[in-house]
Amino acid sequence: MITDPISDMLTRIRNASKVKKGEVVLPSSIIKFSIAKILQKEGYVATVNETVDGFRKTLTIGLKYENGMPVVHEVKRVSKPGRRVYAKFDKLPHVLSGIGMAIISTPNGLMTNKEARARKLGGEVICEIF
Repeated sequence: MITDPISDMLTRIRNASKVKKGEVVLPSSIIKFSIAKILQKEGYVATVNETVDGFRKTLTIGLKYENGMPVVHEVKRVSKPGRRVYAKFDKLPHVLSGIGMAIISTPNGLMTNKEARARKLGGEVICEIF
């Protein structure tokens, strides 16, 4: 049994990109799908598809490469089940001086740290990616 499904998703993406796999297939949930859509919108992954077969939902994430190198260099889970990390909008992390991004869970849903800062929303810092 997986105790932290978000961390499992991020680890699968990180490991698959390091060995240059084309796609990652994992069990789907609403929050995983939202994170994957943000990664697609920001240009870190190529495709995101959710399929339903019977009673199971599967999330397929197509990884993106530029010049044979993965676009996703590092993915780090910040807020974990044993240690939740929250930040106000003015204390949101700057990942690699703005080159990377953080995904924040706000009262208005999941969004990047730049969007949350612009809307003046704080929340739980889910992960950092660059």
